[in-house]
Amino acid sequence: MEEAGAAPAPALAELRADECYADFFREDFDVKAYTSQSIHQAVIAEQLAKLAQGISQLDKELHLQVVARHEDLLAQATGIESLEGVLQMMQTRIGALQSTVDRIRVKIIDPYNKIVSRTAQLAKLQAACDLLRRIIRILYLSKRLQGQLQGGSREITKAAQSLNELDYLSQGIDLSGIEVIENDLLFIARARLEVENQAKRLLEQGVETQNPTQVGTALQVFHNLGTLKDTIANVVDGYCTVLEENIKNALDIKVLTQPSQAITRGGPGRAAMPTPGNTAAFRAALWTNMEKLMDQICAACGQVQHLQKVLAKKRDPVSHVCFIEEIVKDGQSDILYKFWTAVTQTLSSQFQSATDSSMFLKQAFEGEYPKLLRLYNDLWKRLQQYSQNIQRNFNTSGTTDLFAELQQMEEDAQDIFMQKNEDYDPEKALKDSLQQYEAAYLSKSLSRLFDPINLVFPPGGRNPPSSDELDSIIKTIASELNVAAVDPDLSLAVAKNVAKTIQLYGVKSEQLVITSQSSFPAAAEQTVTTALKAVHDLMGSAVQPLLNSVGDSVEAIIITMHQEDFSGSLSSSGKPDVPCSLYMKELQGFIARVMSDYFRHFECFDFVFDNTEAMAQRAIELFIRHASLIRPLGEGGKMRLAADFAQMELAVAPLCRRVSDLGKSYRQLRSFRPLLFQTSEHIASSPALGEVIPFSIILQFLFTRAPPELKSPFQRAEWSIARYSQWLDDHPSEKDRLALIRGALEAYVQSVRTREGKEFAPVYPIMVQLLQKAMSTLQ
Repeated sequence: MEEAGAAPAPALAELRADECYADFFREDFDVKAYTSQSIHQAVIAEQLAKLAQGISQLDKELHLQVVARHEDLLAQATGIESLEGVLQMMQTRIGALQSTVDRIRVKIIDPYNKIVSRTAQLAKLQAACDLLRRIIRILYLSKRLQGQLQGGSREITKAAQSLNELDYLSQGIDLSGIEVIENDLLFIARARLEVENQAKRLLEQGVETQNPTQVGTALQVFHNLGTLKDTIANVVDGYCTVLEENIKNALDIKVLTQPSQAITRGGPGRAAMPTPGNTAAFRAALWTNMEKLMDQICAACGQVQHLQKVLAKKRDPVSHVCFIEEIVKDGQSDILYKFWTAVTQTLSSQFQSATDSSMFLKQAFEGEYPKLLRLYNDLWKRLQQYSQNIQRNFNTSGTTDLFAELQQMEEDAQDIFMQKNEDYDPEKALKDSLQQYEAAYLSKSLSRLFDPINLVFPPGGRNPPSSDELDSIIKTIASELNVAAVDPDLSLAVAKNVAKTIQLYGVKSEQLVITSQSSFPAAAEQTVTTALKAVHDLMGSAVQPLLNSVGDSVEAIIITMHQEDFSGSLSSSGKPDVPCSLYMKELQGFIARVMSDYFRHFECFDFVFDNTEAMAQRAIELFIRHASLIRPLGEGGKMRLAADFAQMELAVAPLCRRVSDLGKSYRQLRSFRPLLFQTSEHIASSPALGEVIPFSIILQFLFTRAPPELKSPFQRAEWSIARYSQWLDDHPSEKDRLALIRGALEAYVQSVRTREGKEFAPVYPIMVQLLQKAMSTLQ
């Protein structure tokens, strides 16, 4: 034997090296093939001798191997004997176990077979009992159903409930071939059809007559039958299908041109179109059809809305489940939204298709777009009116049990015709089908407005328009505005066209003036312009002393606000005792007198307003400045000061064309007023800070919320308010004003440390933070 990994024995190596033994080492060695080859080669004796020699060498090698490894061979032989003993013991135990299993099998098999047999018998008995109970119940319900059907519509909901139970009894079981109930099953099938048809007729009649009792009864029948959801879907789909057909018929060019086609029939394949003499009749028929279509859409919407109203209020008397929950529980939208979406999409697609295929329809809708828009607006108003009055239909529908039930239900949320959802605008969805016609109408409207302008200003013309030509332009503008008055949005769009028309008129007029003066020498024009400027400057110099005097008087009146008491608390009514303060009344009276006594006599109003508007801006600036300096300021004072802010707009109104034209001063006045009632934190985070109201003004105002120890800048400097106001005029730089305020805050910190105070006023850190923010914006 040869160990793994050891070198081959010498004898074996010799045998491998000898070619005579090479065949014996091959895996595919065949004894017969080798013998036949030896006989064929006629070397049998030599081969036998060679084989005998090889066998002798192998025997010697085996002997040497046994002698060398006899200890190991004896140990393996001993192990084999022990293994045979263990295997014999296991065989004995396996036999004993098999005998035990056979005895147990004999004891169990008979009871098991009996149990299987009894179980099968029990299952058959239970099935037979269940079938018998079903048959008995079916016979009973069939008899009861016959009586309920005789009761007519009064018993129809009970009949539907019986049919629903009969359906349940028939589920999961084959009842065919049972003679005792064959006739009853046929009767039940016919009864179901009869109840469904009767409920459908009742639903149609109730929806058409807006009778919630009939509709509720029909819905209860379908709910009992288990087909409520499918029935409602079919009803809504039916309305959508009918309306789609109505829209197609209303826009059918063949129907619209039928009278003319009856007189003159075209050849095969010729498109239907109105003849030149029948265009008026075609359009009359079109608008008649459109009015009829709007009536049909309104009626269908009213019926679907009524149906949803009953669904939202009606509950099953047994399960108390609201019917509308059955419809939308699978994530479906409410039926009115679904219906309206389908209707608006159908309108858009059908209008697009019809006008694409007929130029006459397109021209009619574009040319008479306001009429089409009026029909849409009337439809929308009717739908909203119906939404407002629908509850009245319920209240006048009778005093039946259903009505009593409906009255106890909660009120519905507003439907889509009464409110606009963030994600869906039903009115916009309705008018989306008109966008292309509106754009075309506005384009043609602009052309109609421009035409008379271009006629009265021909190329190369130098004559201004006559009175008749101006009247023609005005009449055209008035006509376009009057026609567009059917809709606010259309009026706005046409008004923009009118503005473009006026701009065009101005451009044409300016070109005419420039053309007429083109031969005027530039030097002569400059001479006249210089003279006019001198006149203007002279006018300014003449009125400047008056303006200065009025400005001084306005400031003197405003500064008297500090003589009034604003420290009071809020009255019990929560409103100020007077509409405004005494100084404000005096200011309003003074400005009104100045304007009427002095400035109204000037005929150059633009020149006057250019000067008085600057005075109004100065008055607002002074008012806000001194309002921010009032200390102390109580809750009642805040209310009175807020009223003064509102009255200030009225006070400066005579000084300007419009108060809103005062620009930044007006925005400051409007932005400062809400700050009176806000917390200091909110004031510091106000978006108006810095952009509209300067930081220095806000910081001045926050001093009013501080304790007396935190002195205002003018108090720290021991100035009067008038002197401080003058200092602010002399130092318009925000940097200088903030530096003065910072000095007041630093002085406060020093005073707290001197008295060894442990904390600062609550408003102090807010003011410091605000001051730092202000200084950073200046860098």
